[in-house]
Amino acid sequence: MNPKSISLSVLLPVLVVTGHVLAAAGRVEQLDNYQQQGVEQTDTARGRQLWFATDGERSCTSCHGETPTVAGKHAKTGKVIEPMAPSVNPGRFQSTKKIEKWFLRNCKWTFGRECSAQEKADILTWLASQ
Repeated sequence: MNPKSISLSVLLPVLVVTGHVLAAAGRVEQLDNYQQQGVEQTDTARGRQLWFATDGERSCTSCHGETPTVAGKHAKTGKVIEPMAPSVNPGRFQSTKKIEKWFLRNCKWTFGRECSAQEKADILTWLASQ
């Protein structure tokens, strides 16, 4: 092995682990914010149930798909939506501002109302488990 390949073989796993740690840190931080809003315990089963719940003709799966580890497609615009699962998209859930922006828009569009802190925490917990 040459020195370059040895460096890459050592560096690559470190970068992968670091990326997952950073993704986890952002997710945990947001869940901490929801705990400050009164969420005591999250539930992956409730998060999954919300993901598949429909209000008329819409659900989260309408745009994001049934499997959060693959890209979705916006129902109206056709725009590709990157996977929601941080396991395949470590950049997800890094910004509280973006998380809140998209929950506000998507909950209103999907459910006709804002989601509660409990609902958002449950959905994030389920997505993090994927």
